[in-house]
Amino acid sequence: MVIKVFVATVAGSTAIKKKQQEVVGFLEANRIDFEAKDIACNDDNRQWMRDNVPGEKKPQNGIPLPPQIFNEEQYCGDFESFFDAKEGNEIHVFFGLAPPPSSKEAELSSDLQNGEVPGEEHHISDSSPLIEEKDTPNETQADVVTNSTNSTEAAEEKQEEEAVTEEEDEAEEEQGEEDNES
Repeated sequence: MVIKVFVATVAGSTAIKKKQQEVVGFLEANRIDFEAKDIACNDDNRQWMRDNVPGEKKPQNGIPLPPQIFNEEQYCGDFESFFDAKEGNEIHVFFGLAPPPSSKEAELSSDLQNGEVPGEEHHISDSSPLIEEKDTPNETQADVVTNSTNSTEAAEEKQEEEAVTEEEDEAEEEQGEEDNES
C-alpha cells in the first residue's frame, strides 16, 4: 500500500505550503512509503482528488485544498485530520497501516486480539509483576508513567494516614483536657 499525498507544487498560500511540508516531512522521517501527487501541474491528479474526497469533507465551495491524503483509493483525511491523529498517537490508524511492533498502537491491537479491554486495570501479583522497576535507558515511557503514578498514589496514601493520625491525636488531647477540667 502506498500513501498518496495530493499537493500543489505551485501554491500561493504559505499556510498550505507549510501544511504540505509537514505531512511530507513526517512521512519521510518515519520512512513511510508515499507518492506526492501534484495537482497544480497535473489536471488528472486534481480531478481525481476532487472526485474522491468525500462530500462531508469538502469545503462549502466544493473544492478541497491540499494536502489531501489517501491510502491507495481509501481517503485518510486532510491536514487537520492528520494533525489530530499525530497528536493522539493514532497516526498508523489514520493512514490505514499496520503499526510497528514496538508502538502503543501495536500493543493496543494485540490486546484487542487477545480479548483484553483497553484501559482495564491489571492486577499485580508478587509472582508475576507486570512492571519491572528499573533504572536503565530501556525503561519505557509506560513504565515511567506507571511508576510515577504508583509513587504518587503511595504519597497520597501516606498523607491520608498522617491526616487520620493527626485527627486521632487531636481528639485524644481534647479528651484529656476535658478529663483534666472535670
